[in-house]
Amino acid sequence: MKKVFLSEKNCLKDIIGQNTAKEQLKSALIMNRHIIIVGPPGIGKTTLAKNIAKLLPKQKLVDCAYHCNPENPICPDCKSKINSNKKLKLVEVSGEKRFVRIQGSPDLTAEDLIGDIDPIKAMRFGPLSLEAFTPGKIFKANNGVLFFDELNRCPEKLQNALLQVLEERKATIGSYDIDLNANFIFIGTMNPKDSSTEKVSDVFIDRFDLVYMNYPENPETEKEIIKAKGKKILEFPKELLNLIVCFIRSLREDDRLEKLPSIRASIGLYERAQANAMLNGRKIVCFNDIKDAVVSVLSHRIKLKPSSKYLISPEKFIEEEFEKLVDSKFSELKSEKSGLP
Repeated sequence: MKKVFLSEKNCLKDIIGQNTAKEQLKSALIMNRHIIIVGPPGIGKTTLAKNIAKLLPKQKLVDCAYHCNPENPICPDCKSKINSNKKLKLVEVSGEKRFVRIQGSPDLTAEDLIGDIDPIKAMRFGPLSLEAFTPGKIFKANNGVLFFDELNRCPEKLQNALLQVLEERKATIGSYDIDLNANFIFIGTMNPKDSSTEKVSDVFIDRFDLVYMNYPENPETEKEIIKAKGKKILEFPKELLNLIVCFIRSLREDDRLEKLPSIRASIGLYERAQANAMLNGRKIVCFNDIKDAVVSVLSHRIKLKPSSKYLISPEKFIEEEFEKLVDSKFSELKSEKSGLP
């Protein structure tokens, strides 16, 4: 990984923009630091983590669910084969296939991630034997990337279990001590403005470096992302794309909003406008195609602050703000001179 970062300046190509976050991420990974990417939804946190996995070199590993290193296997099956002098089957595994995603949830338990003692195997091999231990999801990221999305949604008890694994490579499950040799890059994500989250302890967060991401830096970057990530089935005039980006970015600057629209909103409006044009039998998007989609695409992607939400609905807010922006900056798009309805 270090060689790739030093030899290729623009190795994180899956994300457009976010240059500061990319440099911070590379700096942390060079020193094998655990990382949490902090930012609002829809800005590419998952894509950036997957890009890291793509950069991992292909490796000859055991053909098992835990991608064991043949010289130091971690799963009971591989260890059992070695003890029985059986040959391990090796396969070449790409970095992408060594990317394991865990979705943060209050329902997750330490046993889900780390593993547990199988009572049937415990009766056969003994309760303290390695063979009785069934590894959890965390082991599938062995020799790869463990991506923990929405880390601040998991309960504090689970944070404590992860703390021990990340710091000591050891886990305690009930009365059992399980030594871990799993080798992985840990990348977590957090949305700092999400209210439905668990408390993240200082002891836990102290083990990480935080990399901050935000919405696209400027309109040109956002337009580039829209054209790269959005589906294009019809001609989309440049002036109308400017309108979409300008409207979305104006909403992000509105101090009446508590929840702001992400880049997914921009892409959604771009795609839905094309679909509306197609349904109307046209091969080029017009102003009304965007106007007819704004409420459907945006009203649920914003949240008004208490001082405003009792005065106006999100749907009405979007309609009014769109009309205001068009009248002040894009009125020519509604005129006949523009060639658009």
